[in-house]
Amino acid sequence: MKRYGSVLRVRPEREQEYRRYHEAVWPEILEIILECNIRNYSIYLKDGYLFAYFEYIGDDFAADSAKMARQPKMREWWDIMEPMQHPLPTRKEGEWWASMEEVFHTD
Repeated sequence: MKRYGSVLRVRPEREQEYRRYHEAVWPEILEIILECNIRNYSIYLKDGYLFAYFEYIGDDFAADSAKMARQPKMREWWDIMEPMQHPLPTRKEGEWWASMEEVFHTD
């Protein structure tokens, strides 16, 4: 299992809408997340920043990420979410959510 953390901003004028969507995530989205070997997925909000955390239990994160991106319902969800978000200018090439480095963990 590998832990992932990532960050981006939510547009202030879209925060309430973003919250509403996440209060009732479409069941198909939750199914796709599970099918792509992601567990314990959480998104936190603070001062306009969204922090996502999840655990990946598969063997090929790139393949599972590509599988997720091919799902029409996930693409529809992302098409709704992305205009509400503002990615960090320091993110890596090809990232939307900026990857974070884990610097500490304890169980």
